[in-house]
Amino acid sequence: MTVDLAAYRAGFPITERYAFLSHAAVSPLHQRVQAAVQSYLDHATREPFLAVFPQVMAQFAELKQRLAQLINARSPDEIVLMPNTAAGINTAAISLPLHPGDNVLVLDGDYPANIYPWQQLAYRGVLTKVVPQHQGGLDLDLLVRRIDHRTRVIALSSAMFATGFRNDLAAVGQLCRERGIYFVVDAIQTLGAFPLDVQECHIDMLACGSQKWLLSTPGSGFLYVRRELIRDLVPGAYVGAASSVSGMNYLDYNLTLPETAERFTLGTPNVANNLALLAAVTLLQEVGIERITHQIATLVNALINDLQERGYQLAASTKPEHRSGIVVALVENPAVVAQRLYEAGIVVTPRGAGVRIAPHFYNTLDEVLRVGEALDAATR
Repeated sequence: MTVDLAAYRAGFPITERYAFLSHAAVSPLHQRVQAAVQSYLDHATREPFLAVFPQVMAQFAELKQRLAQLINARSPDEIVLMPNTAAGINTAAISLPLHPGDNVLVLDGDYPANIYPWQQLAYRGVLTKVVPQHQGGLDLDLLVRRIDHRTRVIALSSAMFATGFRNDLAAVGQLCRERGIYFVVDAIQTLGAFPLDVQECHIDMLACGSQKWLLSTPGSGFLYVRRELIRDLVPGAYVGAASSVSGMNYLDYNLTLPETAERFTLGTPNVANNLALLAAVTLLQEVGIERITHQIATLVNALINDLQERGYQLAASTKPEHRSGIVVALVENPAVVAQRLYEAGIVVTPRGAGVRIAPHFYNTLDEVLRVGEALDAATR
C-alpha cells in the first residue's frame, strides 16, 4: 500500500479492530463523514433551520455536481437525490411509458430491488421476463435470445451481489440503443469502486444507494435520468411540494413539473445522510477512482489466487472483465463460517452458498490473505 493510501486508511477507525471486507453490504465510515454529519448537527442544534438552509442547499448542489462527475452525466440537472436504490428503481419503473403487453428483461440472481419494482407492473399488464445467468452473471447471447418485439426495458445491476460477476454495461447499452430499448441500471455494487460512464454505456436511468462502495451512511442515494428522456416520463405515483417548479410558493398550487430530474423530488430531504454522502464522494474523488480501482483489483487478484490455490470454488467467472470488488467463496454453512471469521477479526458476509469478501481501497494485502487462512481454520 502506498503512503497516501495508508494515510486515508488511518481515517477508518474500524481498521484498529477488524479486517473489514464487507463493503458489498454496509461499509464503515471515514472520520471525515462523521465530521460532516457532526458539523451539521452542531449547526442545527444552535441555529434555526432558516439559518442553516442556505448552506445546506449549496452543499446539496455540490453533491449533485459531484455525483454527475462520478458517472459522467452531462449535467447535475440529470441527478435527483433519493433515499436509497430501491426508490430510484421504483421511480424508473413507474415513470417509464410502458403499456399492456410490453415486457421487461431482468437477470436471474439479481437483487430484489431490481426485480420487484418491475414485477409490480403486472397490474398494468407489463410482463417481467427473467434471463438465466451464466457463470454467475450476464451472458449477452442469452439476453439477446430473450428479446422480442415487445421488450421495452432491460434492467440490470452493474455487478451481481451474490456472485461478484461484473456485467458488461457498455455492451448491453449499445444493444439497447440499437433496438430502442430503455436501459435501467442498479449501480450500487460498483459505483465508488469502478469507473462508470452513463454516456458511454447509453444508460437511460441509473439508481444507486450510499452505504456500500460509496462509503457513506445508509439512507441516501440518487437517481440519474438521461436529459432527453425526462419529457417522456410520467410523473409517477407520488408528488410533493418540491416536485413543482414553484415549490416554495406553497399556496400557488402550480403542479408544473421541472424539466429536470428534480421532478422526482417529493419534499423534506434527509439532510444528515446527504451531507454524509457529500463527504464520502468528495473523499473518493480525492483519492481518485482509477487509483481505487487499481487497488481493489490488486487485492481481488491476490484473494482469488490464494483461494483457488487452497482449493476453494468461486461463485462466478474469474475472467478479468468479469471481476468486481466482490469474491464469493463457496463453503458449507456460510453463516457459521462467516461468524467464525468474525470471531477471528475478519468481517465478511454470508451470501447464498458462500461467504462474500469485498475489500475497498484502504484494505491491505495482508488482510485479504488472512481470509484463506481463516477459512481453512473454519471449514477443515
